[in-house]
Amino acid sequence: MAEDVPRRRDADATRAALLTAARDLFAERGFDQTTVRDIAARAGVNQALLFRYYGSKDGLFHAIMTSTGRELIDETPPEYVLARTLQRMLSPGAPTAEASPFYAILRSAAHQGAASAMREKMGGQYVDVLATLTDEPNAELRADLVLAWILGIGLLRYVLVKEPIAHADPDEISDCVLKAVSVILERSAQHPPTD
Repeated sequence: MAEDVPRRRDADATRAALLTAARDLFAERGFDQTTVRDIAARAGVNQALLFRYYGSKDGLFHAIMTSTGRELIDETPPEYVLARTLQRMLSPGAPTAEASPFYAILRSAAHQGAASAMREKMGGQYVDVLATLTDEPNAELRADLVLAWILGIGLLRYVLVKEPIAHADPDEISDCVLKAVSVILERSAQHPPTD
């Protein structure tokens, strides 16, 4: 009879599964309506692993905000960050997996811990990059205004489902936003990057 060999656990795969499950559930339900048990069940792991890797549901939300902003910022030249953000957020069928972190933000903004994560992690990263696109002394304020506009577009399009923005053509929205933003962030690209 063969000995049972303990199955090797893949910590990276478990962390990734927890991040994906949490991101999707936060987008669907918001922070307050998503439980640790729900996240663990969706990820197919024991909920104790969530606490081991992230410390808490708040810690997991912080990790999502950090990875979401960091991935896009790391792979995109600063002048194209806004255009790429709009592409992901407005893609057909959104909120998709790529767009859902924005939806998670909108659905979770009322929770103090989630709001703190957004402010510190995602908001800070975007503002830091966007502020490099102008030489004006109030660069950070300008970047904050752009970020507020992007979140407002998401709120109207996906949460409030307000017409005409809810079903407007993504290219038309991007074109209007990028042209307007180029006035306050003069080095921001007016067209999405070509892949």
